[in-house]
Amino acid sequence: MSVFDWQFFYKAIPIVLKDGLLNTLNLTIVTFVFACLIGLLTALIKIYKVPVLQQISIVYVSFFRGTPLLVQILIFYYGLPTILNHYFEKLDISKIPPIIYMYVVFSLCYGAYISEVMRSAILSVDKGQHEAAYSIGMSGAKVLRRIVFPQALSNALPNLGNYFVDIVKGTSLAFTATVVEVLASAKIIGARDYRFFEAYLAAALVYWIVCLICEVAFKGVEKRSRKYERRLA
Repeated sequence: MSVFDWQFFYKAIPIVLKDGLLNTLNLTIVTFVFACLIGLLTALIKIYKVPVLQQISIVYVSFFRGTPLLVQILIFYYGLPTILNHYFEKLDISKIPPIIYMYVVFSLCYGAYISEVMRSAILSVDKGQHEAAYSIGMSGAKVLRRIVFPQALSNALPNLGNYFVDIVKGTSLAFTATVVEVLASAKIIGARDYRFFEAYLAAALVYWIVCLICEVAFKGVEKRSRKYERRLA
């Protein structure tokens, strides 16, 4: 048996793409959308110091940033069904797909990180613009929607792009919850012929290409947003 089977490697790539890429992209996109919403809400709670919710958000961010994602996955995958089964006895837990639990834990985890990005981006907007908007009769909600959020989003784009790529790579841990994504599909293929090296290398190549595409896409969006800023200046 040769050290490296190139034929098996080339055969593994399309199988990994077919069987695992869709779940990887699905988990990445859903996580990113909900993480941004959770992060924005948490950031606003901290900035405006909402009673009770501010203390909860501090504990939430501290927990999810201070514990490994793998541990969080195991807690949610094995713990959440137990809690649901206890409080909702009529609910058939077995019918809930494992990827639903992954949506929850990944969104909460990356939402904690993105909340700090959002908070710093919002605070980076000049307060003079707030005061000018209030002076012409704008409401607080309108100031946030029309002045603060567009500039904050532009400032946050580089970091958001980094987290998007990080989520793509982080989805590789979802195989621990029986979600067949890129790494899990590679593991299955490798086990069939005991060619784990070639299978994992194929998975690495897929992750690499996807991350490169995401980086280029976010750089393009960031470049366009900077052009828009220059036009307004």
